[in-house]
Amino acid sequence: MNTGTSPVARLILVTLLASPFAASAAEWTVTLRAGNQDRAGSIVSFPAPKELRNGATLTSTDGTMLPVQIDDTGRAVFVEPKLGKGAEKTYKLTGAGKSPDTIATGKSGDVLNFTSGGQPMFSYQMEPGPVPEGVLPVFRHGAHLHPVFTPGGRLVTGDHPPDHRWHRGIWMAWTHTEFEGRKPDFWNLGKGDGADKAGAKLLAEVRFASLEKSWSGPVHGGFVSRHRFIDHAVEPAKDALKETWEVTAFRVNAGGTPLNMIDLVSTQTCASSSALKLPKYFYGGLGVRGNQLWNPVDAVSMLTSNGDDRKRGDSTKGRWVHLGGDVDGAAAGLAILIHPSNFRFPQPFRINPKNPQICIAPSQEGDWEITPGKPYVSRYRIVVADGKPDAALLDRLWADYAEPAAVEVK
Repeated sequence: MNTGTSPVARLILVTLLASPFAASAAEWTVTLRAGNQDRAGSIVSFPAPKELRNGATLTSTDGTMLPVQIDDTGRAVFVEPKLGKGAEKTYKLTGAGKSPDTIATGKSGDVLNFTSGGQPMFSYQMEPGPVPEGVLPVFRHGAHLHPVFTPGGRLVTGDHPPDHRWHRGIWMAWTHTEFEGRKPDFWNLGKGDGADKAGAKLLAEVRFASLEKSWSGPVHGGFVSRHRFIDHAVEPAKDALKETWEVTAFRVNAGGTPLNMIDLVSTQTCASSSALKLPKYFYGGLGVRGNQLWNPVDAVSMLTSNGDDRKRGDSTKGRWVHLGGDVDGAAAGLAILIHPSNFRFPQPFRINPKNPQICIAPSQEGDWEITPGKPYVSRYRIVVADGKPDAALLDRLWADYAEPAAVEVK
């Protein structure tokens, strides 16, 4: 008797093995090792198996299921709820249909809005936005994050404050520069440019150029955009730098503390054969302006990873810096975590003594420059939370950012 498989059966078997359903039935083992620190609300990434491109699920030995988001480069990302120092955890990884979006991104005119569970997280102002009544158009600006909210919905950033109309939420800019013999100031937009006169023009600016992409997802949402650092002191105006922003947003729970996290990677390259020289100066780089409720000197608190407050922390160096105060009767704030790969890490701080503003300022340590063919890359994780600053939590979050948990996939 012939017990072989018929041609028709063989055809059906080959078709099934080649189908997406066969790929989704495959399983892998993912082992996560905490290393020498506790992990909670930890962002974990690894190269996804090539068979997985439409999302996946992790299932732990106790049956806990976690969504996995896979980007267009094949990088998989999930959030580990809790893993103690020295411990390891094993998950089963399987293909799955796309999970519901936790972080949603929506475009409204020139603004890209991010929400989690329907609650606002932050907005990215692309083209220059409107100015408050009575403020001259020279102070219109874009290419920044504002407003930024805590998980509890409290606003932590300010925009167009009366004392510094050019401050704009969270932004990147250089102050004291030299470019082809000129000295464009990309930070103080409108200051000293005849700003008291109607129709005044900027002598330099950071301008939004394009939105390359944006996305929503079950683990993170984000965008990639491009900016131009333009010197208007010549005719025609000339670009000094080109910048790319890669921004990724997460909502995590770190040991019972809800957090909004924003990862910002800025890559700056020379726009021509001319370098941008950056002489020693006390501020310029990543800037943050706090909520206008914190304008009174006694209404804002600042804390560095060294334990320094506002008075002692200016011109020191550290791993992170926190800015906060009361909003709607409760404490709120944000911290900037500095990646150890950044230039001149630990990086210097400018902690303003008169207004709620902080800056990560590498130029404090001396002259340097951005040269053609050598991109300047800076990485920051912005942690936004309700409550007063928790130094132990911020230390742990920084360690997790600096040295993520080890992942093995088999």
